[in-house]
Amino acid sequence: MNFNSPEFLFFLPGALFLYAVCFRSATVRNVCLLVISYAFYMSWNWRYAGLLACATVVDYSVGLLLAREYPSSWRKAILTTSLTWNIGLLAVFKYFNFFVDLGEPVATVLGIDIAPLRHHLLLPVGISFYTFQTMSYTIDLYRDRSLVERNFLKFSVFVAFFPQLIAGPIVRANQFLPQLQTTPRVSEDGVHAGLCLVFRGLFKKVVLADLLANLAVDEVFARPADFSSWDLLLALYGYTFQIYNDFSGYSDIAIGLAKILGFQLPTNFDRPYLSQNIREFWTRWHITLSTWLRDYLYIPLGGNRGGVFRVGVNLVTTMLLGGLWHGASLHFVAWGAWHGLWLVLGRSGPRVPPEVPWYIKALKQIQCFHVIVFGWLLFRVQDWQDFVLYMKGFAKMTMGTQLHPLFYSVLGLAIVIHVVPKSYVDRVLVRLTFMPTPAQACVYACLLLIFCGLTLEAPSFIYFQF
Repeated sequence: MNFNSPEFLFFLPGALFLYAVCFRSATVRNVCLLVISYAFYMSWNWRYAGLLACATVVDYSVGLLLAREYPSSWRKAILTTSLTWNIGLLAVFKYFNFFVDLGEPVATVLGIDIAPLRHHLLLPVGISFYTFQTMSYTIDLYRDRSLVERNFLKFSVFVAFFPQLIAGPIVRANQFLPQLQTTPRVSEDGVHAGLCLVFRGLFKKVVLADLLANLAVDEVFARPADFSSWDLLLALYGYTFQIYNDFSGYSDIAIGLAKILGFQLPTNFDRPYLSQNIREFWTRWHITLSTWLRDYLYIPLGGNRGGVFRVGVNLVTTMLLGGLWHGASLHFVAWGAWHGLWLVLGRSGPRVPPEVPWYIKALKQIQCFHVIVFGWLLFRVQDWQDFVLYMKGFAKMTMGTQLHPLFYSVLGLAIVIHVVPKSYVDRVLVRLTFMPTPAQACVYACLLLIFCGLTLEAPSFIYFQF
């Protein structure tokens, strides 16, 4: 079930009531959280709950073995078991058909038909997130940077915690497991703050992201040859803010739900389109993934050690694999390569002093923004023919528009909300939390009615497919 679906609207009150009833006993409370989380996950496809349970058992067992005093060669073998399992899951369900497609032309030349090797298994929802989460646990244990969790129930809750299970944030063991060692801090202020985040996330998803998609983005990307250059550009801007509001909206809801339950999840977005360079963008966009790639891929590859060429190879390799993480398709790889290229160029370019005139800062933000926008074109197109059609449409330099007038208003609203200082937004949220509870209830009820009216088909969040 989606966070923006009627089913979740009925699921959540029941889950919170059950959680409140079970709250006093730590064991019963954790069992309750686990049952709720698995019920939430099984609403997508009950068959794949077994994979989630197996991932939990494998990495819990690996963690116990890594906590023992074994020779370094044994510890490497134990860690390899965890990595093989997790990467193997991704390889089978997410990348197997992709590599079959890549190898088919060569196999055809050799007279081998490998087409029957393709499988028709559905991609388990959230697999890219929970595999990275459990891998970080075993890698940190191997590096002696984390403590082993010997309580299987608590470890299971860490892996399956339902607010962030499907699309992050990617939570590390040393961020979440310590919170299970004490009673969660459920407070009136925390509940109010959590509700604000939940409704902010729903607003981003339902009012901004979905309207941008329905009013223009989906139609233009489906038939780029039928629209003017102006419409193509605006639709690309629309997708830029659609994917941000869709994904950051999910993160807001996840963090808000966790707050209501008494837990803290890490921040995942920080107004990324105000970045002055791509390096800064990756400190603001999908922060838990970018730090994961940095700590478990970029640094082990060599990081900043070595010459300019070696560092460039490390950066590009990391971003290529980061692009591939998003999906088994060459256009995701191209998106990763585009960002890797700009990261390399950013390192080789002259250092900009921190104190620069405001107009220089604004120009750099605009330049970086359009680098990001072009990257989203690579990310969004389904194949190279669509990319060529889009670029040909740009080259025509035609004006005129067929877009719905409301699209301009929604896009303008999304831009304004993104660039307005955070202090203004925080001030509005603080005023809401200080309102009397009955007044808050009326505001939330009105917002729910609006969201329900706009969410007739309840489209999934974009990152569910990854």
